[in-house]
Amino acid sequence: MAEFDESANRLTLKLVYYGPALSGKTTNLLQLHDRLAPPVKGDVMSLDTRGDRTLFFDLLPIGVRLPDGLLLRMKVYTVPGQVAHDGTRKAVLSRADGVAFIADSQRGQSVNNGESFENLAANCARVGIDFDTLPLVVQYNKRDLPEALTEAEIGARWCGARWPLLFASALAGPGVSETFATLLRAAVRRVHAETGLFGGYPADETVLAALGLA
Repeated sequence: MAEFDESANRLTLKLVYYGPALSGKTTNLLQLHDRLAPPVKGDVMSLDTRGDRTLFFDLLPIGVRLPDGLLLRMKVYTVPGQVAHDGTRKAVLSRADGVAFIADSQRGQSVNNGESFENLAANCARVGIDFDTLPLVVQYNKRDLPEALTEAEIGARWCGARWPLLFASALAGPGVSETFATLLRAAVRRVHAETGLFGGYPADETVLAALGLA
């Protein structure tokens, strides 16, 4: 999954924000861009959006040089939430090193959340990703809305799940950095376990500090 160019001493990670339509995936990405240290981030790129709905994808490029000289590049994508664009979702998800699932906290969105999560699991199988070992975090967004489920209700629905569960209000910012940091930690630790890269220092915290998120 992760791409390592030994000659350039460069590692590229692909992180994907997945979830139902209008759950706040793009808003998460824009807020994350605002919170990153200026030297490490590129511009957010959106491919063909219409009516505030992502039809293809958004991309946020991030890069940081680590203490051992390794250049770590991160490409953070969103997928379209609409059912009609499932082919695009599979294409963006392919070769992902980690996924943040962005759910909508509103009480009437539970079915959409569930169907989208099932679609994530199915599409992982279709593109050759082992869902059981994939670094994955679940964020419940839109905590500021009056019809939001309580944290206790959400916790009960996800009781026993092995994935970290986070809460956010992406329009205002709370929970955005925490979601990305939790996902990045999991992805970096998996790469270290599989490749031995990031040796000699606490890679996850070093990366987050360089990004201005520690």
